[in-house]
Order: sequence, then C-alpha cells, then structure tokens
Amino acid sequence: MSLKVPKANNIQLFKDGYKHLQGLEDAVLRNIQAVAELSDLVRTSFGPNGRNKLLINHLGKLFVTSDAATIIREVEVVHPAAKLLVMASQAQEAEMGDATNMVIILAGELLKKAEHLLIMGLHPSEITRGYELAVKKGLEELDKLSTSSLPTPLTHSELATALKPAIAAKQYGFEDTLASLVAEAALAVMPPNPKNFNVDNVRVVKILGGSLAGSKVVRGMVFGREPEGMIKHVKKAKVAVFTCGLDIAQTETKGTVLIKNKDEMLNFTTGEEKHIEKIFQEIADSGVKVIIAGSTVGDLALHYLNRMNIAVLKVLSKFELRRLCRVANATPLARMGAPTPEEAGFVDVFECIEVGGDRVTVLRQLVEGDEGYDASDASHEKTRTATIVLRGATTNHLDDLERAIDDGVNVIKALLKDGRLVAGAGATELELAKRVDAYGAGLKGLSQHAVRRWATALEVVPRTLAENALGGAEGNEVVSRLWAKHEPEDGQSWGVDVEAETDGTLDASAHKIFDSLASKFWAIKLATEAAISVLSVDSIIMSKPAGGPKIPQQAGNWDDDD
Repeated sequence: MSLKVPKANNIQLFKDGYKHLQGLEDAVLRNIQAVAELSDLVRTSFGPNGRNKLLINHLGKLFVTSDAATIIREVEVVHPAAKLLVMASQAQEAEMGDATNMVIILAGELLKKAEHLLIMGLHPSEITRGYELAVKKGLEELDKLSTSSLPTPLTHSELATALKPAIAAKQYGFEDTLASLVAEAALAVMPPNPKNFNVDNVRVVKILGGSLAGSKVVRGMVFGREPEGMIKHVKKAKVAVFTCGLDIAQTETKGTVLIKNKDEMLNFTTGEEKHIEKIFQEIADSGVKVIIAGSTVGDLALHYLNRMNIAVLKVLSKFELRRLCRVANATPLARMGAPTPEEAGFVDVFECIEVGGDRVTVLRQLVEGDEGYDASDASHEKTRTATIVLRGATTNHLDDLERAIDDGVNVIKALLKDGRLVAGAGATELELAKRVDAYGAGLKGLSQHAVRRWATALEVVPRTLAENALGGAEGNEVVSRLWAKHEPEDGQSWGVDVEAETDGTLDASAHKIFDSLASKFWAIKLATEAAISVLSVDSIIMSKPAGGPKIPQQAGNWDDDD
C-alpha cells in the first residue's frame, strides 16, 4: 500500500490576510521595478538643467524645487524596497548635504543593469559579489583621480569657485551671486581651526521683494521683525533672555472683589503695578539694556521698559532663541527678575534697519577690523554668526534659493574636512567607468559580468546631465564622444558641456568645474550598498494592515434618510 503524501499548500503558516511574495518574478523584479520608478522620478531633476517638480504635501503646502532631498522627503514613499533607497539618500544628506540625487539615480541604474543579468540566469549572490568587487575597485581609483584641493589659508575667490558647481546644480544662472554670498558668510564665521566650522552659524532670512542682486551678508543675527518698544538702537549692551512671558501674573483661581468707593477703585491695580515696576527696576539696575522675550510682552511691562530705555525683541522660535543665547553668550531665564552677571549676555550692536520695505532687527558682535570695534570689549566671549538676507519675488523661489545655500554651506563643511577635489560635469564617473570596466575584463568567473555592469551604470551621470541639457537623442551621442575623449591617459577630466557651445563636451579642469571627492565617495558607496540590499531580498512578507475596512465616501448628505 502506497503512503499518502500530504499536500504542502494546506499548511497555514501565517495569519489570515498575510501576503507572501517570493521568487525572481514576484519579489526581486518587482522591487527593481519600484526602485527604477523612483529613480526615474528624480532623474529629470539632476544637474544644472534639471526640471523642477511641483509637489503638494499632505498638509497642502506647495513646493517647487529640483532638490532631490526635498522631493523625496515630501512624496512619502511607501514601497519597502524604494524606502531603502530613500534611507540611503537621507544618509548622504546627513553625511554630506549634497549629491543626494546621485545616490538614487546610481542605485536605480545599478538595479536596472542587474535586472538584465537576473533574466539571463545569474544568481543575485553572484551579482552582489561582483558589485562589491566593483565598488571596492572604483573607490580605490577615485582616490587617484583627485586633481587639486582647497588651498589654505582660504580665500574668498577659491572658496566661491569650489562652491559654484554644487550651487549651479540647484540654481543654474545664479551660482556666481550665491557662491559669493555663501563664501563671504562662511569666511565671516570661520573659527581659527577651520575643522570646527559650524554650519549652524550661517543663517538665512528671506524677505519678499526685490531681486537676488539685492541680497547681502549681515554679520550677526537678523530677525524679520521690529523691536516691540520705542528703543530701536543700542550699542555695547548687556542682554537678558527670558523664556517666560513678561506680564502681570494671572492667578489660577477666579475671585470676586467688591469695591465700595473711588479710592479703592484707583488703588485696585496699584499693588500689581508697583510689583512689576520693582522687577523691571531691578533688571535696569543690573545694567541690562536689551531684553529678548521668548513669549508674550504685556502692555504694562512694555510701558515700564520704554520708560527705563530698555529695548525689547520678541523671538518666538525656541531654536532661534537658543542660537541667540549662543551668540550673546547668555543663559535663558524661566523667571522674571534681574539676571546674575553669569546669566547676562553681551551684544555690541542692537539695531533696527530697513531692507526693502521690511524693517528687521540685527544683533551683531564686532570683530577686529569692523567700524566701531573697541579692543576693551575683547574680554566678552563672542560667537560669530553671519546671516544671508535673501531677496526674491516669490516665497517658493526664496525657499529654493535657501536650499541651494544650505547645500553650499554643507559643501564647505565637507571640503574643510577633506579638501580634495575631482573633475565635475560627469568626467570623474566616466573615468571610473573606464577603469572599472578594464578591471572587470581581467576577472574570471561570473562576477565579471556584474563588475562590468557596475561600470556601465556609472555612465548614467554624464548621460543624465546631457539628456537634461540637450535632449534624449543628443545625450547618447555626447556620452560616446566622451568615451573617445577619455581614451588617452590625459583625457580624464573631459565632461558634459551643458551649454553645448561646441560638441557637448568640455575640459572640466580647464573650466574650473570641481566636485568634492568625499561627497562622490559617499554617494557611490551608499548607492551600491542600497542596490545590494535590494538584490539580497528574495521574498516579501506583508501583514494585513491594521484597522477595519475603509468606508466608501457617501454621495449624498451624511444625515439623509433615503
């Protein structure tokens, strides 16, 4: 008698509602398809001629930008494999603040190339092994491609030149103005040891109206509002910072007061007034001339502060308040009262100036060489801060300019840690592709296919730059011309000419188009790691979403009986 073999498909492994997708068709290729879609979404926004995306997020806020980090943050990707790419690009944003788009484009291209190999019959482990070999070789070769580095001591012109390519990728046409502003602001706050440069010391204030040409750098912190009281200008002032409201204290319980005659009515609020006057008199006696309020300022409090010639500025953002405390070297106080000498800060100039039609308040510390600098004030500890006052026609344009400045400041930080520069405009990627392809051709075994595919995937950077600038058909021609220019040993700095004045190629080194070696290093590393993570997945297990069924939207009114 033959034994009965139980059927495997009756086994209940997961709870009801679970989805289990496995195998090449269902899991690996579906993941690659999702990643390719995300990569194609941001690919058209890459480079100086990248197109803008118009996004409306879940709160209804409008974004018009070509900045990949912002696009990805606002579109809320839910596919798990695409999320891996988003995490890699966020890691790049946190590490370098630039080249986030390159991570997604390169990882997407690596997976598209892997798809061909998988369909041809290669196992994912062979592809991942090949990609690991290729990235190791690629990063070794990248170290050899450094043509120059940031000079020390830093000069305004050299710093602006190094920043231009990063800013041009976001704001093509405005890169000269923006790079000059960022370089000026960065040099104004540069500490004695440049490695301690803090990106938080370069602030941006956006004021509607005018044009970008009207933007300027102000040494100090700028707040887009007027002081509360009548005192608008103070020099060499002691500063007190209060996080509590400057007002008459309200009792928690309510009571009824019976007033019998006019004297009682006149004297009703006298006690409170005398008490608040005493507090502000103590503050004035301690030498404080500027008060920064993190909360409300009452009318009565303002009256006494005006009488005692104390300037008051309301700063409602706790982050700005924290920065201001660092600039003035003050301690924020949660109680109303005179600060001790240790708690009080100091500011050289507190002034209200007009920018365009708006009045703004500036707090600044003078440094040697500034007009009105007094050597006797050097005893006060000073934190340098620079604010770039941006002018523009629309809030969306100002937001986009701010993102470009943020990228520029992060590039400075990266260059101060590692000052090596490589040729930009896609030249470095093509040279790496050439060298890794030659390395792959000399390998034995199946992994050589993956190594060579990794090399061809790097072509996506110059190709995308050319396609976005010159159109699809021209893009392929430019890449083939670049391959010809890179054949000789000395042709490693030929890249894409986005203005296409001749044949769409140019010598990046001669045109001073340089990229940070460190940001390229991390972009290639993180993109390959993300691609390998997606390829390593062989099955997807999804649980049933929590919550009941979604109720369909009713056509009529919610309380109609029919």
